[in-house]
Amino acid sequence: MTMLGVAPEALAAAANELASLGSSVGTANAAAAASTTEILAAAQDEVSAAIAALFSAHGQAYQQLGGQVGLFHDQFVRALSAAGGAYASAEATNTGPLQQLLSAVNAQSVALTGRPLIGNGANAAPGSGANGGDGGWLLGNGGAGGSGAAGLNGGNGGAAGLFGTGGAGGAGGNVAAGNAGAGGAGGAGGWLWGDAGAGGAGGNSGNGDGGAGGLGGAGGWFGGGGFGGGGGASIMGGTGGAGGSGGAGGLMSGLVGAGGGDGGTGGVGIDNGNGGAGGAGGNAGLFGGRGGAGGDGGTGAVDGGAGGAGGNASGLFGAGGAGGSGGNGTTAGDGGAGGNAGLLFADGGVGGEGGRGAAGGTGGTGGDGGNGGLAFSNGGVGGRGGFADGGGDGGVGGTGGTAGLLLGNGGAGGAGGEGLASTGGAGGTGGNAVWIGNGGNAGVGGVGATTGTTGLGGISGLLLGLDGFNAPASTSLLHTLQQQALGAINAPIEAVTGRPLIGNGLPGAAGSGADGAPGGWLFGDGGAGGAGAAGTGTNAGAGGAAGLWGTGGTGGAGGSSIVADGGAGGAGGAGGWLFGTGGMGGTGGLTDTPGGVAGAGGAGGAGGLLGAGGHGGFGGTLLGGGIGGNGGAGGAGGLLGGLVGAGGGDGGSGGSGAFAGDGGAGGSGGLLGGSGGTGGTGGVGNNSGAGGAGGSAGTLFGNGGAGGGGGFGNVTGAGGAGGSAGLLFGGGGAGGPGGTGGSNPGAGGAGGAAGWLGFGGAGGVGGSTSPGFNGSGGAGGTGGAGGQLWGSGGAGGAGGEGETAGGDGGNGGGAVLIGTGGNGGNGGIGAPNGNPGTGGTGGLLLGQDGLNGLTNP
Repeated sequence: MTMLGVAPEALAAAANELASLGSSVGTANAAAAASTTEILAAAQDEVSAAIAALFSAHGQAYQQLGGQVGLFHDQFVRALSAAGGAYASAEATNTGPLQQLLSAVNAQSVALTGRPLIGNGANAAPGSGANGGDGGWLLGNGGAGGSGAAGLNGGNGGAAGLFGTGGAGGAGGNVAAGNAGAGGAGGAGGWLWGDAGAGGAGGNSGNGDGGAGGLGGAGGWFGGGGFGGGGGASIMGGTGGAGGSGGAGGLMSGLVGAGGGDGGTGGVGIDNGNGGAGGAGGNAGLFGGRGGAGGDGGTGAVDGGAGGAGGNASGLFGAGGAGGSGGNGTTAGDGGAGGNAGLLFADGGVGGEGGRGAAGGTGGTGGDGGNGGLAFSNGGVGGRGGFADGGGDGGVGGTGGTAGLLLGNGGAGGAGGEGLASTGGAGGTGGNAVWIGNGGNAGVGGVGATTGTTGLGGISGLLLGLDGFNAPASTSLLHTLQQQALGAINAPIEAVTGRPLIGNGLPGAAGSGADGAPGGWLFGDGGAGGAGAAGTGTNAGAGGAAGLWGTGGTGGAGGSSIVADGGAGGAGGAGGWLFGTGGMGGTGGLTDTPGGVAGAGGAGGAGGLLGAGGHGGFGGTLLGGGIGGNGGAGGAGGLLGGLVGAGGGDGGSGGSGAFAGDGGAGGSGGLLGGSGGTGGTGGVGNNSGAGGAGGSAGTLFGNGGAGGGGGFGNVTGAGGAGGSAGLLFGGGGAGGPGGTGGSNPGAGGAGGAAGWLGFGGAGGVGGSTSPGFNGSGGAGGTGGAGGQLWGSGGAGGAGGEGETAGGDGGNGGGAVLIGTGGNGGNGGIGAPNGNPGTGGTGGLLLGQDGLNGLTNP
């Protein structure tokens, strides 16, 4: 049976355009009539007169024909307009009974169970701290939790039904004196399919502790875990709130490119305060998906917060989540450990970078890399040690993770951090292989007045493999003979091609800015790029590319300077052609020059055929009054990476400064599928950086990456936009939260659009002011559009709380054919309160309109 789909509004628009076109043609004909129907002869002879008469006759015939065409055109326009009206009337006639039937069914369902069959749960009112309503049993998103009153906790987001996304947790209440309220937990995603809601942000406190961020909700069977909420700030003397933990991914979430939610960023501690710890990343599901990344520790005037641990990919496929970076402070925070990989075709997560130590302080220790799985799995790279300024030593690099049991390389040890006027940090130890694979390279010591010591390389597999760079001499005769035999095989191949058959590439020397060497043709990791020289602001070297199998080398850290701009971090090396994660980009160099520019973070390397993209490097920090470096972009996932749960790398965070750097964009998924990377967080500063945009998913399937959050500051950056989903199925990425802080908080980012089948991403919440700062809250972001065939629109983000006016709530995204519209975001608390957002339209065939947001009663 032939089906015909008609859009009445499109017919009406076409009729209007045709009418306008006909009017224009008629005007042109009239203007040309005098000059074309009464043409004067060029001379007085008979030939000239005959030519003029001939052309005049043609002009008169054209005018007669034009008049007949005009009559036909008018009749056609009237017929087209009538057809559009008839279709619209028929649609209205058919919609009325369907809508009435759905309303009657929903009324019975609410009376019996307390929730509708189809439709969204209601938002809880701002300032109430109440929980959001649950979505419809069959189809519907959970409502957002209400924000807390002064010093009180926000409400939890409502749970979705069979299909739908969980509601976002409400933000904790700000308070001038005492401890601020905690953010509410995100609602659970749909039982069958749907991502969970994000945890609410912790409230800001004037002289107490910032509120903790809410926990991310758990994803449905085919849904990703919600992101943990960011910790609130402490303005004077307290500790920033801890970031909320990311929610767990659903059992089958990896099959659609989803995984565990990222942990929330720790809150800042401004005046004699401490930074809050970053939240732990959520674990992935049973059948794939990567673990969520740990949240970065908050910046503190005294102690920086520790980075959160990356989530584990405990199922069949999927990489471990990256550890969060330590927060900056006089005593810098340590980086979080990377999560462990899934059983097959996955790498352990990279350890988080240590925080930057202020004058006299020591850089934080890099986090350890996560371990590989059962087979075809490499250990994660250890995190780089943190930079130290003004006499402190650089941080120690993290230890590389152990390789997979059957085949895989040990992770490289992290490089030691720079000690600008003192001793560089010691390099980390490389991870060991087990049966087949190379040991990880040792981390190179950090640059400084005295270069740090280089770590020890990892030991190769028992059956086959080469020890990592700077591995200790073996006491086993059999192992020694194995190494000598491989050396003899490698020598002629390396002499001809410049790289061995089996073995890792050598790292660039500390302070050289040289590129890392490529790994062996068969299997071998790329060498790490050399750091730029201390005090010179020179650029760093790029990481070396892996061979057929292996991890790309980490880009070197840009050189710092006290008289010039900081050097750029090196780009990460490409992952192995068949399998391997791209290398992480290097951190940008710091500068202490007033008005200077810190170095940008290096871009993450591209993943191999079945590999994930590398994460972008962090932007350099500005210690004087100038511009912080932008974070590096995440690398693209491999062409077929989505088949094993791999996707794009996350963008790097922007560096701090008077004008802080923006977060890097997340990398895109592969050609077939895979999730997009999360955008990097904007840097902290008087004018903080904007969050990076989330990466787009793979071409056919996968979720778009979430946008990064805006940084903390006085004039704060906006949240990044969520990435778009894959063409066939997948959800749009959530918009990043706007930056919080002083008088001008940032707006939340827009949610990404779904593909043919999927849910639109939720808009990011607007940033809130801190107590004592007069300003208006940031506006909430707009929810993303639902799938073209099936799927609900994303909810609009709530407006931020303001000391003066509250921020406006974002509008909900619309559905197309089947699905509910997203709820509008609540207006932020203020004087006056912000305007609530408008709910999105429901699907043409089936679905309810989203509910409008609420304001503080």
